[in-house]
Amino acid sequence: MPIVKNVSRAVSQLLQSSGCGCGISIVPVRCIGVSPRQVASDASFHSVSFAESDHPRVLITGGLGQLGVGLAKLLRKRFGKNNVILSDIRKPADNVFYSGPFIYVDILDYKNLREIVVNNRITWLFHYSALLSAVGEANVPLARAVNITGLHNILDIAAEHNLRLFVPSTIGAFGPTSPRDPTPDLCIQRPRTIYGVSKVHAELMGEYYHYRYGLDFRCLRYPGIISADSQPGGGTTDYAVQIFRDAIKTGKFQCNLKPDTRLPMMYIDDCLKATLEVMEAPTEALSMRTYNISAMSFTPEELVQEVQKHVPELEVTYNVDEVRQAIADSWPMNFDDRNARRDWGWKHDYDLPELVTTMFSFLGSDSRIAQAN
Repeated sequence: MPIVKNVSRAVSQLLQSSGCGCGISIVPVRCIGVSPRQVASDASFHSVSFAESDHPRVLITGGLGQLGVGLAKLLRKRFGKNNVILSDIRKPADNVFYSGPFIYVDILDYKNLREIVVNNRITWLFHYSALLSAVGEANVPLARAVNITGLHNILDIAAEHNLRLFVPSTIGAFGPTSPRDPTPDLCIQRPRTIYGVSKVHAELMGEYYHYRYGLDFRCLRYPGIISADSQPGGGTTDYAVQIFRDAIKTGKFQCNLKPDTRLPMMYIDDCLKATLEVMEAPTEALSMRTYNISAMSFTPEELVQEVQKHVPELEVTYNVDEVRQAIADSWPMNFDDRNARRDWGWKHDYDLPELVTTMFSFLGSDSRIAQAN
């Protein structure tokens, strides 16, 4: 059992490291040897249909990452506080714990996950548990367990209980042989990271379960997501979050990508809006199960120029991380998201100037409050 031992050792190392908890759901590996399960094509299972309830009953896995808390807040406003359950394997902050229902969920524990879905009459499931690109490359066995084995558990339970399932994908699902400018919804996908490979796997498995078992699977390929209320979490696009914090805190920023590295980006409010919109879209409106979405595309140099309009004294240096640069160079420069705009009316609200102004508005206020305290 060398793989299990290696993964167990990797988990211990990550849990002991102070730098591993940013936006990543770390799960124990005691259940890697999941017993095989089959979903019969003619199976009939009881579940609460949308007609039986005014609102969906929602479960969010990996909810303490970059997107989960914000999504829970948005969904609770729409569907009611008690209809949205946030979950993770980590201990939530007090403000998160008391903002609405929170439970412990280990996505590798199939039996417990199934019980949670049944006992809480879940009808919608948002599956955010994953290790991101750079962190995944540093620990491939753990990324494989979380991103692939965990996904299989989610797919089986969602199919068994007739859930509407959302699994996010990423620009990392493309590779150096994919068209980069722009990248269409359907093209060659040969990623060279375990994160990207696991996301292509999720896209294809979700589509297969849709056609094989009738699973209502929905997926969006996210660009780099920028938000003010989360710490960088091991992603290649994290420089676009860190620059704002460093500009306010020290006035100095060191970028780990080359200044001309162009990548698609999006402000978190647009990302959450798109996620809710695709989940609420009528099934007949969807011509595919996985869509690109985009808002803007910029380079570190272009972001620096916009940031310096607010912090003219910002000093910027470039210390390129070869691993992250290689990942970025294999990713799309621009997303073609015409299908999402046509099929279910996707439209972004934030361009680069609005993004930068909004980030400084949030982080500047937080900084002033902290200084006053």
